[in-house]
Amino acid sequence: MRCPFCGHEDSQVKDSRPTEDGSAIRRRRQCEDCGARFTTFERAQLRELTVTKSGGRREPFERAKLERSLELACRKRAVPAERIERLVSSVQRQLETGGDSEVTTQRIGELVMEGLKGLDPVAYIRFASVYKEFSEARDFEEFAGRVHKAAKRATADDLSLPFPKDRK
Repeated sequence: MRCPFCGHEDSQVKDSRPTEDGSAIRRRRQCEDCGARFTTFERAQLRELTVTKSGGRREPFERAKLERSLELACRKRAVPAERIERLVSSVQRQLETGGDSEVTTQRIGELVMEGLKGLDPVAYIRFASVYKEFSEARDFEEFAGRVHKAAKRATADDLSLPFPKDRK
């Protein structure tokens, strides 16, 4: 592995362990030339994915793009980086096991929206505003209202559960 600091070709693995969700191996490395330490991640890739954009253009799937989108949606929110990483891994796994080597941006967006819905409502709305291309404040307001109503219904359903009979 090439050192990101000095460009030297050889580094030594000092520590190796699986990530929290088991989807990758985290390796701590040390450059044999400059002594700098850095971390690499090794992931299994089930298939090469090609993303078809809405205009018909095709490009290779880039996990880093998905990570950046989710980090931006979750910016300044109390969402741990590990949860974002798990969501990225989950979306990538679903795409790779979906059977097709070509996926649309729409399919990726749907999977991300589904994951964000349960992760953080503000991040969900932020991502939706870009994904659904809100053109007016009204679009944003209507979508946020639907999210709010769904959250209220879920809370009301939780509160309407019957209490055990021995409870006073």
